[in-house]
Amino acid sequence: MRLTRRTQTLVLITIVLFISSSLYSYANEIEVKNKDKDRYTLLFSDKIYKKESNTHSVDSILMFKELALFYAKKNKAELACEYLEKYIKSSLDVAFIGHSYFDSINSSSSYVKLADKYHKKLDFWWILCLYVGFVGMFISIVLNFRKRSDKIANLLMSAFLFQHSVFIINISLLPTNYEFYLPHSLYLSTLFSFLYGPLIYFYFKRVILKYRFVWLDVLHLVPTVLLLFLLLPVYSLPVEEKLRIMLDDKRPYITLISDVKLISLLVYMILVIRMYVKLVVGNSLISRVQHNWQRNIVVLCSIHIVSYVVYNILMIRRVIDGFPVHFQIISIALLILYISYTAFVYPSIFGGGLRMIKEEVQKELDKYRKSGLTETLSIELKEKLLFLLNQEKVYMKNDINLQKLAELLNTTRHNTSQVINEHFNLNFFELINRYRIEEAKKLLKSEKDKKVNIIDVAYEVGFNNKVTFNKSFKKYNRITPSEYVKS
Repeated sequence: MRLTRRTQTLVLITIVLFISSSLYSYANEIEVKNKDKDRYTLLFSDKIYKKESNTHSVDSILMFKELALFYAKKNKAELACEYLEKYIKSSLDVAFIGHSYFDSINSSSSYVKLADKYHKKLDFWWILCLYVGFVGMFISIVLNFRKRSDKIANLLMSAFLFQHSVFIINISLLPTNYEFYLPHSLYLSTLFSFLYGPLIYFYFKRVILKYRFVWLDVLHLVPTVLLLFLLLPVYSLPVEEKLRIMLDDKRPYITLISDVKLISLLVYMILVIRMYVKLVVGNSLISRVQHNWQRNIVVLCSIHIVSYVVYNILMIRRVIDGFPVHFQIISIALLILYISYTAFVYPSIFGGGLRMIKEEVQKELDKYRKSGLTETLSIELKEKLLFLLNQEKVYMKNDINLQKLAELLNTTRHNTSQVINEHFNLNFFELINRYRIEEAKKLLKSEKDKKVNIIDVAYEVGFNNKVTFNKSFKKYNRITPSEYVKS
């Protein structure tokens, strides 16, 4: 049956249209695929990432690596860095960021930022921290070998110095990124967090009050013991888990530990400052070197606490980075270097305690070991003696002697001498003369605008002649009364 011409024409047109439509669709599909190849790859990789998040498969980790290399080859730095960081956090291969494949994008802002986050940085801070840390450790050991020293006081100071040395080395790993290459450094010095306060507090209590420890003092170690139990699970983690914690920047209990440490530092520092103001400031029985040492330690510890407040608020809570760490490093470095400097320049401070007990006084103390004077009575006599010196000013009597002072205290000469040696580390004449000299300085200062008769001042404070007065004045002040008046 023959088709009409009209029918043939319609069939031919239909076939042509079908073929043209098919060819156009195929061409358009190829064009879309070529045009959106990167977009398609990105969508595919995101599916892989979601799958990896759920299954942690090895294939997905390799895919992150391949994608990072692929985009680096295409000079697409932002995408390359995105998958490079995903690979690092998944595989824990931090060193991969330094691969030569990323040389083509190493000048891009994305890569520079990522490299700054994971690359090792050997800079000034790293060198400073290592130097200060090892100097502090060395001095902390040397302090315990001082002869004729207060072993307990030196042990407290050496422990205080040692833990600061460990801390400054540990904290230096943060800005230099070395913590990612030394995962076991996680919380290395954190265990000492609640010991800073008690150590410096008992050090001052020991050197100022000659404090003797009692069993109740063990309670000050309770927070550290509790912290040990809290951190034991973290310390026992394998190296991979510790590195994962560092990379995710989610350190367990960090805010809690930092807040409690700050409270501990503030409480103990208040106790130290109170003790210093009450017993050291204005105490003429403490030499200038001793006074400067105690004052500087109080000041440097206070600066350290201020730096830790800044570190706690800004760094721990992720407000800003950089400055809080560097401020903390500087404050600790100053503290460590000052203690180390003092140990070499003024070894007598650690060699004989802060009061620098004289050899002859120590011999006197040895004579009193078998004395019947009880500790309670000794403290009571000390309080009476201070009243006689500060309120009654018995030292201004030119005929005062050990016997008369004992009668005023209603005790024996032996007990009076023992109290002076044990609580003041001086003998009777040194104690009286020091008080007389301090009184003379007040009188000379109050009459500086008048014509001062030095011999009158000497007699008024209890000296019997000008020669002895001048000699004693120069001994304690390194200048004569006349020079003091002029100055």
